[in-house]
Amino acid sequence: MKILDGQLVSQATKDELKIKVAQLVAEGKKVPHLAAVLVGNNGASETYVGSKVRTCEEIGFRSTLVRLEDTISEFKLLEAIEELNSDMDVDGILVQLPLPKHISDEKVINAIHPSKDVDGFHPVSVGKMVQSLPTFIPATPHGIMLMLEHYKINTKGMHAVVIGRSNIVGRPMSILLSANTNPGNCTVTICHSATRNLKELCLQADIIVAALGKPEFVTADMVKDGAIVIDVGITRVPDATKKRGYSIKGDVQFDTVSPKCSYITPVPGGVGPMTIAALMKNTYNACLAKH
Repeated sequence: MKILDGQLVSQATKDELKIKVAQLVAEGKKVPHLAAVLVGNNGASETYVGSKVRTCEEIGFRSTLVRLEDTISEFKLLEAIEELNSDMDVDGILVQLPLPKHISDEKVINAIHPSKDVDGFHPVSVGKMVQSLPTFIPATPHGIMLMLEHYKINTKGMHAVVIGRSNIVGRPMSILLSANTNPGNCTVTICHSATRNLKELCLQADIIVAALGKPEFVTADMVKDGAIVIDVGITRVPDATKKRGYSIKGDVQFDTVSPKCSYITPVPGGVGPMTIAALMKNTYNACLAKH
């Protein structure tokens, strides 16, 4: 069993970008600029956005954090996004989800100009991804593909089972794994809450991508020997033995599943760091495309 170390691969990706940014500076060219919009003060969202801003600083990107009250109207938020669309210095825009209930995620995502859609959620980005055209790929699936590429895992001809059908992870992951690329060229099965024979399908899988948000859902009896397991889940589970009062759990029961795997991602330290690295790569490419 080999650990797919997201911290290691993420750092390698960031180091590579740092060198490229230093070269841009040396040549007097524009440095990538990421604008993050945070609505309200959700603890998890604060952590994620803070990490993205710090990573920008580490690499040498410019970053702008736009903080807005959770009482802001949908119209005012869309106005703020339009200002960032019009700002020629801003290369990438991300709006941290989830948003307050009175604001439509769909309207906000659609308001971001496709050329600045570094989260890869805009319908234009998704459409290009489906057609295997150059575009921004959603950060978590992109990060997973970068990790598979780093470890030189040849996925051609493998059967991949993706558990979860969200637009953020499950659906794009199925498209990327089935694409005529390397990594890719898999036969893909998407499983979800209405799948009847989930365990049987997982036992056929050479690759399992667990992205359903249920802690320790995937157990050893669902995984065949030698499988590659990618755990996208990250959930805080109450734990009185911990000083902070909770443990971080993935969607995979790591202790029992890992001995059966050829490769597995840990939680934390697996997919999470790769998501931010992929977002930075998208922002760099957005800047390059414009300038």
